[in-house]
Amino acid sequence: MSGDELRRTLERLARNLAFSWLPAIRDVFRDLDPVDWDEADHNPIVLLAGLSDDRFERAAEDDAFVRRVQEAERALEAELDLPTWWDEQALGGDFLVAYFSMEFALDESLPVYSGGLGVLAGDHLKSASELGVPLVGVGLFYERGYFRQALDETGWQRERYPLNDATRLPLTLEREPDGRPLLVHLELAGEPVAVRIWRADVGRTRLYLLDTDVDENGDAARAVTDRLYGGDREHRIRQEVVLGIGGVRALRRLGLAPSVFHLNEGHSALLAVERIRELTASGAPLERAFEEVRNSTVFTTHTPVPAGNEVFEPDLVKRFLAGPVAAVGLDWDEFLALGRAGDDDAQFGLTPFALRISERTNGVSALHGTVAREMWHALWPDRPVEEVPIGHVTNGVHARTWLAADLGEALRGDWSRVRDLADEELWRIHAAGKSELLRASGQAAGVGEDVLTIGFARRFATYKRAGLLFTDPDRLARLVADPDRPVRLLLAGKAHPADDGGKELIRSVWQMARDPRFAGRIVFLEDYEMTLARYLVQGVDVWLNTPRRPQEASGTSGMKAAMNGGLNCSIRDGWWCEGYSPEVGFAIGGDEAADDAADAAALFDVLEREVVPAYYERDERGLPSRWLELMRGSIELLGARFNTNRMVREYVETMYLPAHRAHEQPAGALA
Repeated sequence: MSGDELRRTLERLARNLAFSWLPAIRDVFRDLDPVDWDEADHNPIVLLAGLSDDRFERAAEDDAFVRRVQEAERALEAELDLPTWWDEQALGGDFLVAYFSMEFALDESLPVYSGGLGVLAGDHLKSASELGVPLVGVGLFYERGYFRQALDETGWQRERYPLNDATRLPLTLEREPDGRPLLVHLELAGEPVAVRIWRADVGRTRLYLLDTDVDENGDAARAVTDRLYGGDREHRIRQEVVLGIGGVRALRRLGLAPSVFHLNEGHSALLAVERIRELTASGAPLERAFEEVRNSTVFTTHTPVPAGNEVFEPDLVKRFLAGPVAAVGLDWDEFLALGRAGDDDAQFGLTPFALRISERTNGVSALHGTVAREMWHALWPDRPVEEVPIGHVTNGVHARTWLAADLGEALRGDWSRVRDLADEELWRIHAAGKSELLRASGQAAGVGEDVLTIGFARRFATYKRAGLLFTDPDRLARLVADPDRPVRLLLAGKAHPADDGGKELIRSVWQMARDPRFAGRIVFLEDYEMTLARYLVQGVDVWLNTPRRPQEASGTSGMKAAMNGGLNCSIRDGWWCEGYSPEVGFAIGGDEAADDAADAAALFDVLEREVVPAYYERDERGLPSRWLELMRGSIELLGARFNTNRMVREYVETMYLPAHRAHEQPAGALA
């Protein structure tokens, strides 16, 4: 293989985001130039662009490296060509799901995400690829994405928004046959807007990202897709019109005809307006068009508190939607009513609108389903709350993205194989993950490795209560600085740029970590993103989660730690209500909501009386045999259950296939 051939092969591998879950590919890029790999933020496109011809020629002369590249190429080919679960179903037909989301987290190298919603969406696409489910993603390409975090000398969060150059990302611009960019056109408050389409290949699955930074657009239109969750209310509705209406038009321009539309949260709900317009323009009566759209739409709600749901003033909605709604033939007041949570509610909410235009809706855990039925009962006042038509599909995570490579190799896709691993081998794998975490986070030179390490990493929203452990500093100091049974606490997470309460919480934690009593045992890790998250979930001993019940809809970070053998210590909220048992981890308090003081006391109790003793109890071999048994339970029972392969199969069987069959019905059946 020549240097040029090697470069072309690596460039092909870099264009498919399967490298984010296939170690054989990712490790080839890392080993080609480890220093440049880190400096490129693990972006293979940037890495390859920065290497000289001479560097490729030297690599091509390394027979062992060339063999690894060829093995990586075969790994990708197998990923794309092997038979799948979907093939076994032999369903055929024109089944296709269009999965809409405001953000997708696939890899650090494609920074168009902020946190949990995006990670879930990315993992959904990866499992759809792995299972072979016909599905395409639709989102937005953000010129400056979400912010990178740095803390100043006082611990206050500062944000910077580096430019995303799409030509230096694992993306391909969709083009016309003559090579011109393929464009979609729409209007925003009367202003024509052109939208181009970038494609990300995610294994077998394709993700289409819409971008308004097009030369023919004016400054305001070009800025629509500048930042994720930035700007004022007008900026937000502009983005949601582009995602919903523009997303449907983009699919049509690409020649795609989905039979099912899945809204991941309400941001994309306005796609229903465009779909109804298409049907009425082709001659369908309005009522029948509405029913057809409703039958083929699936909606997943993620927010168990009213303040977290997107709402707009009616006048603002009218500026941007009066034209599209008039084109549908729907009375304006009737349209506004679709977005009201109750008769006395003046605002237009995307969640009530999405609930009304979707036949199948779900929360993201069993408890969240219950909370959502209570929360939105007013939309179905004639039904008992338990009959409100909101079910649940509990979230999961993509195992091959988040599972440590050594553990994945040992399990080989069978979670029960953890029972065959010797204690020494399981502990070695875990210790290697912890060592990598400490190295990557700059802690290797500090407190030793064989110290109970607790991780807390998530968005710093006040309801997640990152400060709960800090409410009793003296008790915390005794816990972490115990000379015989020390504890290390690693924290990470971002606050929304407009959330001063979250920023203040980060600063208080940062300042507390500098208290001499904690002697370097409490560390805040800046700029939480997917790579740091992978190190954390593969390396911590305990994953801590302290939300104010029942405000955590699901939570997925703890699932990632669980499948790696990290033991969850959590409030019984979200997924942990379903996942917890004494054989797999620890619960903080009972299964009812309690105040902050009671939960803080319960947290200290479980750490002092259960977690710390179990970790430091060693047998004659120097191993924590009881802890290892808990790790095995966590990996086997939680890994097998809380993964997105299970989740996507559940969506297919309970949501997508019924919606697809309703879509296939002849028009008369919808009357």
